[in-house]
Amino acid sequence: MKTRQSILAAAITSAIFSSVVYAENNNTTSLEEVEVITVTSDFRDTNLQKIPASLSVLSAQDIANLNAQNLEEVISIAPNVNFSAGTQRARYYQIRGIGERSQFREPINPSVGIIIDDIDFTGVGSIASLFDVNQTEVFRGPQGTRFGANALAGLINITTNAPSNDFEGAAKLTAGNYGSYGAGLALSGPANDSVNYRFALEKYHSDGFIDNIHLNRDDTNDRDELTARGKLAITISDDHHLDLGLYYFDFDNGYDAFSLDNNRQTRSDQPGFDRQETYALSAKSHYSGFDFGELVTIVTHADSDIDYGYDEDWSFVGLHPFEYSSTDHYFREKTSSTFELRAVSNNQSKLFNGTTAWVAGLYAKTESEELLREYTFADGDFGSNFDTDTIAAYVQLDSQLTEKLTLTSGLRVEERSADYDNTDGLTFSPDDTMVGGKLVLSYQQTEQALVFASINRGYKAGGVNTDGSLPADLREFDPEYLWNYELGYKYSFDDNSGYVRVTAFYMDRTDMQVNSSRTDVRPDGSAEFISYLGNAAEGKNQGVELDASWQVTESVEVYGALGYLDTELRDFVNQEGVDLTGRDQAHAPNYQATLGVNAFINDQVTFNVNIIAKDDFYFSDSHNEQSDGYETLNASLTYELTDWQVKIWARNITDENYKTRGFFFGNDPRDGYQAKQYYQLGEPRVYGVTLDYQF
Repeated sequence: MKTRQSILAAAITSAIFSSVVYAENNNTTSLEEVEVITVTSDFRDTNLQKIPASLSVLSAQDIANLNAQNLEEVISIAPNVNFSAGTQRARYYQIRGIGERSQFREPINPSVGIIIDDIDFTGVGSIASLFDVNQTEVFRGPQGTRFGANALAGLINITTNAPSNDFEGAAKLTAGNYGSYGAGLALSGPANDSVNYRFALEKYHSDGFIDNIHLNRDDTNDRDELTARGKLAITISDDHHLDLGLYYFDFDNGYDAFSLDNNRQTRSDQPGFDRQETYALSAKSHYSGFDFGELVTIVTHADSDIDYGYDEDWSFVGLHPFEYSSTDHYFREKTSSTFELRAVSNNQSKLFNGTTAWVAGLYAKTESEELLREYTFADGDFGSNFDTDTIAAYVQLDSQLTEKLTLTSGLRVEERSADYDNTDGLTFSPDDTMVGGKLVLSYQQTEQALVFASINRGYKAGGVNTDGSLPADLREFDPEYLWNYELGYKYSFDDNSGYVRVTAFYMDRTDMQVNSSRTDVRPDGSAEFISYLGNAAEGKNQGVELDASWQVTESVEVYGALGYLDTELRDFVNQEGVDLTGRDQAHAPNYQATLGVNAFINDQVTFNVNIIAKDDFYFSDSHNEQSDGYETLNASLTYELTDWQVKIWARNITDENYKTRGFFFGNDPRDGYQAKQYYQLGEPRVYGVTLDYQF
């Protein structure tokens, strides 16, 4: 298997360097018109090729090529980015092998942040619908200065389309196998001379990929998703602009994915659910009337009801002895409010004789999470309240040492206090003061070539495990810190026909927060699976990331990406007494690769084909079960006229069976509850037709 995968990785790498092509926009005219990709989530809007950091931008064309409905369906084309299932839609992501994989009754501190239009949806990212999205920016490595504790491993920033100056609209209809269909509508334009608007509404449904053979149903793992957005861009004066956003998400999805036979056939008599209803709003003010530059103010609020539950015995009364039957349901109410005040210098206010641009800011965040757990074998319902308050201050200096050499230095100090209590009588109030930042030296060798080296420090807060059956020594865990070292190179061809971006990195982790588990056997012989967090001594994560592109001709473009990742646990013995020192970290495949071709057959017809490959990886740090390496083949054929497109598309054409989440314990009475691997399968072959109309 490893030999086959190594050959595949080598072939993809060779293809990238020999005829590698990737155009971020679907443009069949002049090579001089290749779009410049602008990153919007840094302190200043910046050309992607000029940013001295490892990041990928997934454009609207990338989303269209895969006909992606949700972030989980497109994220794998970014190198060294993975996700975990265990939910209907992916809620947790891993960057460079770091990131959470699930949440049950414990409060967690995410390692990978998810931001949508400045609103923090970290930990509730399953509502990341991609309709009317402009681009998705994936920052790899700690973002300690800009984003703080929720970006230890990196950040995913989604930007939806902005209000337009002229009236425009877009409609989308799609239908596919597994009973899937969707409809979306976006309208944008000027309300008056000073206000522009944009409204987007989409409804999506699918029966899902599961057949429940006990209930004789094919929709117990269905998707029923509604997304609505409203945005206003208000010009208050020449110096003052205000952006307002209002969002509503209603994902009423089923959850019935655990199979005793490790396939897409379940036997549950009480199928679960994975629902999320979210209201959110944002306000972002830009005022440039000060002599020093611009003052940016961002206020956001999100209120979510998140319900998650499953049939714990994965079967029906009668299959288990003693008419054993169990469900496990979690009901969360989560609110998050943020405030940020940021001052950004202009050319006249630069420091040190005009050589140093600066940014300074204050950030505050308050979160509240109320949990109700209804579990069959508990003495009663479990409830908890978890409130956190965060205050941070940051500063960044960009010093032009010479005409070509720039030194960027950043520092962020963050204070986080928490209060937790639950119905078991457990209370705690930890306080953490954390410091992160960066030093980046970049050399603009030519207009096309950039070389950079950086040191970044990231962090995330500690916490407490709350399961009443855990011993006292497993209750608390400390903050985790990470030092990240990078060396990178970016090059754009003179004729704008392509680019190469490559970064080598080394990450040194201390007090790693590792997701562990234990299985407690009940008196009747059945088992309870308990997940918890603990600190391993340390770990390392190192590797290389490559994005490359070259438009071979005006009618053919090829694109590719490759991520190589080597991870290691150090001085870590899990709760089963197994020494995992030297073993790879969980959800950290050694390689991920993408290779694709866009062929413009004529002015109306475009063909896209791409392959996405991923190496095997461990599911957990508590056992040695692994996924298998796999490749998925995807394609689309688009017929386009001035105002509309018809697309025939398919993902995972070869119907590859691959695993996205795995466990190891006994749950099947037919083999005497023998401990073995159970896993959740990824998306099978899906296909359909999509009609897009612009007006």
